[in-house]
Amino acid sequence: MTPPLRLLLVGAGNRGSTYTGYAARTGRAVVAAVCEPDPERAARARAAHPDAEILTDWRPLAQRRKFADAVVITTQDADHVDPAVAFAGLGYHILLEKPMATTEDDVLRIIDAVERAGVMLAVCHVLRYTPYTRALKRIVDSGRLGEVVSVEHLEPVGWWHQAHSYVRGNWRREADATPMLLAKSSHDLDWLSHIVGRPVLRVSSFGGLKHFRAEQRPEGATDRCPDCPIEASCPYSAKRLYVGCLGDPDRERWPLSVVTPARTEDGVIEALRTSPYGRCVYACDNDVVDHQVVNLEYEGGATASFTMTAFTEYAQRKTRIFGTHGQLEGDGVQVTLTDFRTGAKELLTLGLEGADAGTGHGGGDERLVDAFLDALATGDPHRILSDPRTSLESHLVAWAAERARHGHTVEPIRSRFPVGAPAAPAAPTP
Repeated sequence: MTPPLRLLLVGAGNRGSTYTGYAARTGRAVVAAVCEPDPERAARARAAHPDAEILTDWRPLAQRRKFADAVVITTQDADHVDPAVAFAGLGYHILLEKPMATTEDDVLRIIDAVERAGVMLAVCHVLRYTPYTRALKRIVDSGRLGEVVSVEHLEPVGWWHQAHSYVRGNWRREADATPMLLAKSSHDLDWLSHIVGRPVLRVSSFGGLKHFRAEQRPEGATDRCPDCPIEASCPYSAKRLYVGCLGDPDRERWPLSVVTPARTEDGVIEALRTSPYGRCVYACDNDVVDHQVVNLEYEGGATASFTMTAFTEYAQRKTRIFGTHGQLEGDGVQVTLTDFRTGAKELLTLGLEGADAGTGHGGGDERLVDAFLDALATGDPHRILSDPRTSLESHLVAWAAERARHGHTVEPIRSRFPVGAPAAPAAPTP
């Protein structure tokens, strides 16, 4: 038997713990070292990977000779570039959480580093890897819809998810993280390009922060939920959300684990009195949008409209694809196909039930990790469904959309590589 692959983990938050935890459970990989400055997260990492070396900083590992096969980088968005460049230079293959970085220059630094080193980089565009996406992509590529002319795509963030992550949480401020399109919706921009199969040429966008503002604060609301007199009637009650997670293993894993390790009602409420997650959603320092529309034109003339909104149930993405021979409507689990030649409708189940389907992102987390481990084991980068330059496109589209939103313009997407410049081989259609 071949020995298990050895992984380093830089950033032991929810995403990194999910990826490395699954990799270890497969028996195909072990975690050799974890770099995590937060004591509670470091303690959880030690419990999950008792044989791993635990450090507070990744830099000492970058001073050593290479002693593992790959590194999983899941720090905060602004902290991706330095470890990615450093570990690529040492010859480590990289699994990198999206977005790759918070500026175009830093993304290009990462791409340059991995191409110079000849290492593989898998960006965590997990929606490419779900059973639903892979089956839907086969339908589109089969020609059953004819030529794709237009697409409507909705990301229903969910009212409580918006409050948790983007009003109270780590991604609430652009200066501390990234615009919403990168922090949340780079998944969707990448997914649309993957499904359409052509590069984006032009972008426009509209949206803003409509609701989670001080002027929307109800009369009588206090700065924190636990003792607020109108908490029971507020749809964004932190007390209702996090106490309601108790007893549900999936919701205790997320979102409650981000807030507190406590698993009693008293413990959760006490955490809400001091942590950012107990704040009134109308008294936070958030500035990211709570709704946005992006319009896209692809090479060849196909168009797409993408809507991200906080004001929904927490649910799967919903998509309608319009082709010259047929139409497809999908909800992340099922699709309805309409054939224009016969008028017949066909209902197909392609995905897994539930917003997370019992596994991360409808199975995308696990299948991404499987693909990355396959690539490491075989040395075949084609197991990874997007090379670094392909992953760059969704970032360029997001930045262009933000320029368009702020400037009331239509923004072109231009290649950032010279014509004829070498690139990693394109991944085959799954």
